[in-house]
Amino acid sequence: MSHRIVRKISRADAEVIRALGEQGVATIHEAQGRAGLMRPYMRPIYPTARVAGSAVTVLCPAGDNLMIHAAIEVCEPGDVLVVATALDSTHGMFGELMATSCRAREVTGLVIDAGVRDVTDITAMNFPVWSKAISADGTMKSGAGSVNVEIVCAGAVVRPGDVIVGDRDGVVIVKRETASEIARLGAARISREENSREHLRAGELSLDFYGLRPKLAELGIEYVDEE
Repeated sequence: MSHRIVRKISRADAEVIRALGEQGVATIHEAQGRAGLMRPYMRPIYPTARVAGSAVTVLCPAGDNLMIHAAIEVCEPGDVLVVATALDSTHGMFGELMATSCRAREVTGLVIDAGVRDVTDITAMNFPVWSKAISADGTMKSGAGSVNVEIVCAGAVVRPGDVIVGDRDGVVIVKRETASEIARLGAARISREENSREHLRAGELSLDFYGLRPKLAELGIEYVDEE
């Protein structure tokens, strides 16, 4: 396999990215047919973390963060670093000094299917990070990898320029080409949910509002009053 660093990538419209970020992970996941969600072990290092931006993808050898350093150079303001490793890893591949560099370059967050370290300092910076592990186990800077190639991160395919949205519910990926349509569908879903919320607040049962009673009957479920 050849290794390369792709300097220029296409990105979604900034307003579309902003709208997706406001909608949040759960709404987007449903709006695009329950697709694009990373595995649930990807957790934010602090509960209020939120991010929405274009993916700059990084493929690293396990336990080696050289390519993350290389990726920071090609990031543009608003980008999110999305890091996968060639083999399973929980090494602390990203720490406070790298977060400081990202802040200076206006990188908006990190999603890494490995470990991070210095989480107290990174949290104090309000730099959003989603990771598989927290570990002080350090890394090398000697292995070849690639930047801005298609990767698989936490079970999800991520391509350079795809939209990454992260919050307390996890991380979801929206293909760059469909981002505008998914933002439209997400907005429509939010409107429908507000209508549902009003019915439920008024005391209407979800069984009736969602038309679920026929399904109970179809499944042969009976109501029985105990004597």
